[in-house]
Amino acid sequence: MTRRPTRRSVMVGTAAMAAVPVPITLLADIGKVHEVEIRSFEFNPGLIQVRVGDMIRWSNKDLAPHTATADQFGWNTGALEKDAVGEVWVTDGMETTYFCAFHPHMKGRIEITH
Repeated sequence: MTRRPTRRSVMVGTAAMAAVPVPITLLADIGKVHEVEIRSFEFNPGLIQVRVGDMIRWSNKDLAPHTATADQFGWNTGALEKDAVGEVWVTDGMETTYFCAFHPHMKGRIEITH
């Protein structure tokens, strides 16, 4: 005769699995967040070094709206009003030069390291 699990044994097993710590090596693969501040009509820093899997976060500190838009339009944060934030995940082969669609003289560069 096969013994069927009780509801209590299933719940205890589920709780035990939820308490299992995530290995540090898995956490290391998540990636880093790189902050770029938009202030005085400039991207700061103007050049950032990132890795595939990282995230870039632009924060607009100007009164005017801005974007971070890839030169060939492969990615875009969309319009960022004052104090708004836009994020882009770094992917292999992504465009690495960008500008503000509202203010084309504003330029930035991304360097993907391995």
